[in-house]
Amino acid sequence: MKFRLPDTLIIVSGVLILVGILTWIVPAGEFAKEVVNNKEQIVPGSFKYTDANPQGITDLLLAPVKGMSSVAQIIAFVLLVGGAFQLFTLSGALQTALERMVVVCHKYPQLKYGTIALLIVLFSLAGASFGMSEEVLVFVLITLPLADSLGYNKIVGLAIPFVGAGVGFAGAFSNPFTIGIAQSIAGLTPFSGMEYRLLVWAVLTTITTIYILLYIRKLDKQKTETLEGNATSLEVKSSALSLSQIFILFSFLVLLVLLVYGVKEYGWYIEEIAALFLAFGVVCAIVSRTEMNTAAEAFKKGAQEMLPAALIIGLSKGILILATDGKIIDTILYSMSTGLDGIGKIASIELMFLSQSFLNFFLPSGSGQAALTMPIMAPLSDLLGVSRQTAVLAFQFGDGLSNMIIPTSGVTMGVLGISKISYGEWLKWFYPLFIILTLTAMALLIPPSIFLQF
Repeated sequence: MKFRLPDTLIIVSGVLILVGILTWIVPAGEFAKEVVNNKEQIVPGSFKYTDANPQGITDLLLAPVKGMSSVAQIIAFVLLVGGAFQLFTLSGALQTALERMVVVCHKYPQLKYGTIALLIVLFSLAGASFGMSEEVLVFVLITLPLADSLGYNKIVGLAIPFVGAGVGFAGAFSNPFTIGIAQSIAGLTPFSGMEYRLLVWAVLTTITTIYILLYIRKLDKQKTETLEGNATSLEVKSSALSLSQIFILFSFLVLLVLLVYGVKEYGWYIEEIAALFLAFGVVCAIVSRTEMNTAAEAFKKGAQEMLPAALIIGLSKGILILATDGKIIDTILYSMSTGLDGIGKIASIELMFLSQSFLNFFLPSGSGQAALTMPIMAPLSDLLGVSRQTAVLAFQFGDGLSNMIIPTSGVTMGVLGISKISYGEWLKWFYPLFIILTLTAMALLIPPSIFLQF
């Protein structure tokens, strides 16, 4: 079944127009600001109404241009990282490594539980480190035969890469397209607070792995057969990892270590991190002996695939500029903080998490949602006495977990189409895990909201 997915660009453009109209309706107001630790923050209790400044057609047309200009650094970051990872994909190192694991699992069924668990963890690591999402469309084609060859149904073949990468995306610790952008907008050092996020990732990944393995064990006990074909007739083939691919995989691990060390010890910001990813892409091209023209085309393709996200980031920033110039942004913050006043930090951060989940149904774009919501959520967390790191954590939970279940997600509907699994069938299998992960995420938001500053 084909679903008509909402056009994110149309949604963001509609919001831009709506905000322009609101500047004529919502009373103008402003908070006093102060700089704390090189970060501008709102002074609680300082809100006052002021003269209105409604935005006209000219302001509406200028807003996207101003937005693009103000986030040029972030847009460059997204394009460069997208190009670099396309060179990583072109090397075939990650796909070959996975195929080798599939072969081992096929030849030695007694190792299947450990191998499947390892695959889930690796996909989760990919989602957490560099934001694997659309790439699972390719890997599903590998894990479906794996599941079939072991006598399991298509749910297992789909869950290994899709849920693995999805839960890693939700519990990410260095995803440049969600955490990197959200923290930059929130005025935080990109990839800071990684220690607690590593714990979050480990908890969510462990729960997911156990859930899938318990399902496999249930299938074993029931002695279920594959849904289609004869499993024993399938063959899973793979070439061996070359020395260059091994070196590239090792280089990727080095990249993650350097990223953590550079941010922590030298205060690397978005420019240095983008340069690190760019260097990794160059290494991938050189080590894999990719021709210069081929490498250039691959880099262009990777950057091109990130253009929609870059455009949405710029437009979303334009929305903020329009609301700020119209002097309604502080009024909105004041209204939200007043509505949440008295319910406590825990309830406030949980409502922020749930609101991000709800918004993701209409705007299933991690980078776009970060650009659209963090300008509101970051200062709102200041007013509520919750750290901005916790607000970013609520964002990534809300965006990541719901991505695996909403029918407006192109990746979700894509992998279901490839696997020939109906949305209803997927919903029936996944919703218990979704509830468990949601409750776990809500629990993980409590420590940093009341006593743990990270």
